[in-house]
Amino acid sequence: MSAADAQRYRDPTAPVDTRVHDLLSRMTLREKVGQLNQRMYGWDAYRRTPDGRFELTDALYAETDRFEGLGALYGLQRADAWSGVDHTNGPGAEDGAALAALVQRHVVERSRLGIPALFVEEVPHGHMALDGTVLPVNLAVGATWDPGLYERAAAHAAAELRSRGGHLALVSALDIARDPRWGRTEECFGEDPYLAARFTEAVVRGMQGEPAEYFAADKAPVVLKHFAGQGATVGGRNSAESELGPRELHDIHLPAARAGVRAGAAAVMAAYNEVDGMPCCGNRALLTELLRERWGFEGLVMADGLAVDRLARITGDKVSAGALALAAGVDLSLWDEGFTHLEEAVERGLVTEEALDAAVARVLRLKFRLGLFDQRDATVPFPVGGRELSTAVARSAVTLLRNDGGVLPLSASVSRVAVLGPQSATAAHQSGDYTAPQHPGAAVSLLDGLRRLAPPGLDIRHAPGCALTGDDLSGIPEAVAAAAASDLAVLVLGGSSARTPGTEFDANGAARTVVSEMTCGEGVDLAGLRLGRAQHALLDAVVATGTPTAVVLVQGRPHAVPATGAAALLTAWYPGPWGGDALAEVLLGLAEPVGRLPVSVPRSAAQLPVYYNHKDTEYGGYVDEDAEPLHSFGHGLSYTSFTYGPPRLSGHTVEADVTNTGERQGRSVAQLYLRRLRTPVWPRTLELCGFRAVELAPGETRTVAFPLGAELPGRGTVVEFRVAQSARAALTAVPTQSFTAPDETPL
Repeated sequence: MSAADAQRYRDPTAPVDTRVHDLLSRMTLREKVGQLNQRMYGWDAYRRTPDGRFELTDALYAETDRFEGLGALYGLQRADAWSGVDHTNGPGAEDGAALAALVQRHVVERSRLGIPALFVEEVPHGHMALDGTVLPVNLAVGATWDPGLYERAAAHAAAELRSRGGHLALVSALDIARDPRWGRTEECFGEDPYLAARFTEAVVRGMQGEPAEYFAADKAPVVLKHFAGQGATVGGRNSAESELGPRELHDIHLPAARAGVRAGAAAVMAAYNEVDGMPCCGNRALLTELLRERWGFEGLVMADGLAVDRLARITGDKVSAGALALAAGVDLSLWDEGFTHLEEAVERGLVTEEALDAAVARVLRLKFRLGLFDQRDATVPFPVGGRELSTAVARSAVTLLRNDGGVLPLSASVSRVAVLGPQSATAAHQSGDYTAPQHPGAAVSLLDGLRRLAPPGLDIRHAPGCALTGDDLSGIPEAVAAAAASDLAVLVLGGSSARTPGTEFDANGAARTVVSEMTCGEGVDLAGLRLGRAQHALLDAVVATGTPTAVVLVQGRPHAVPATGAAALLTAWYPGPWGGDALAEVLLGLAEPVGRLPVSVPRSAAQLPVYYNHKDTEYGGYVDEDAEPLHSFGHGLSYTSFTYGPPRLSGHTVEADVTNTGERQGRSVAQLYLRRLRTPVWPRTLELCGFRAVELAPGETRTVAFPLGAELPGRGTVVEFRVAQSARAALTAVPTQSFTAPDETPL
């Protein structure tokens, strides 16, 4: 028998499943348990020496001794206020790969069978590491309504991750924004399941590439989080309970996950919330019966940070908590103690060794597919073009909500502009939560962008007016004077997800006590949606000057801003470090505003919920306030205008003519909505089931076509389709003639 036959798992020509089976048969129970643990914080595995080198820590030695190896290591390259890693002590683009290789050599040498570790990294909007390209947050991505653009950005993020020796990318994709008070709204693609599903497919395609046995050297397997229903927490409070019935769960909170699984996602992360009383990481009906048995998912399931140990409230201790999670379908824990006791759990009969083996096999399979045993994980060059991609996403996300009198773009008659507000001259608050420290000057504020791109002779004046938080009004008079002396005031308001070293953190990294200007992000939930008192005072004072005012909101959630006063209103969400350039281009008319709302914008928090796809009931209003949102899902204006012809049904395709009736070239996003007129269960008012962007010259007409996909539900129901520029417009748009969908149609 040859050496290769004796150790088939080392043979790179053998099928992956053969290699997994062979390696698993050689492992002790202790070694198997070690593969399912991700106990360490990665930044505790190394230290930078005074001469600039990296050395490994006693903490890493102890962890690898515990199980004679290491299953996975979280956040080796993570940098932020929680980890305490910055440019003085952490790995950058030039030495991140060397650090990863140093740690990996130690892990393999410590393992009896030479099993390498998975390096798991946060990639919520770009790789969360020093020198990593920061992308706009998911809510901005959703506002682009352009999955193709996001796919390219995701591919770039994957290449950056792999260039530094990282393997597995944790990507927010599955949460649906149903309550904007939730601080993690910025991590959602929007309030609609169809829109989220298309972007989830895009991130899987972009990061993982074409499905294959082995991942390419510049591609990264994706962990889609969070599965499932985390966006439905009661009161918009982080990690709160979710009151979800089966239909709401399947209609709203599972389609994105289903799309990601179909696209080939390598892994999912079980969410913190519970479904019908059982936390997701202990929910066998969700993780095994639905995900694996019904959907056929063969990938990895990871628990969220410390979620397994929380199950001890149900089981009584952490040993049985680990057993419950494993039996439910969790393969890899994160920082928990419960999974470290799985050997004891097997010996006590709390869980079978067969269940343990199945989980270990999934971890090993991913390691083989990454080529970690065969040097297929050789790092690739750090990719170029990140700034251009980030700016392109930011530009496509800028959404014009109001433009009374056509004050935007800036006309030739405007010679003096006052750039005001707490977000006007800083880029520190343009990026979302989970952002690594940036080099000084490696960002562009709106003021910077305007000064660089403005035509010669445009007089730009600046005054911040107030801070993002607090009640200090002392700077408002200076801002008012600047506005009064100008032809146009650009007032930049909003929030911040920027963490600071003074922020207090929970053990899982969520903000606990906020002492900075942080008003959004994980653990930063709001009871109300108004901007701070000083920002509202500044808005009122600037508008009162009579100078036409364009308000720009840089935010991670839709804030409630008064409908009257300002002539124009734009939202940029968190556009990333170079969002100032993108915003300046739109204000100056160098680029068209092409973004569309991925969420409905409420008038106040008292209205919530205001998402468009509620159940089609006699939707009563309030005595003291309008029940409709201020701006509906899908809304967004252009610097030109469009008209839509009536939709036509041709076979399994809906068509409609779109005409540019204005004087500028522009892009419209045609949105296809389904309305059910008779169904076996109570219908929703509208359901997005398709969208197409169309670029038109003045006077041009083009037909947009929407193929009706097989994933659309509703067989045998009476339905109609509407094509419009927003959900609100769809309610009054001309529908197709209603018809009964026969069983064989893909509806």
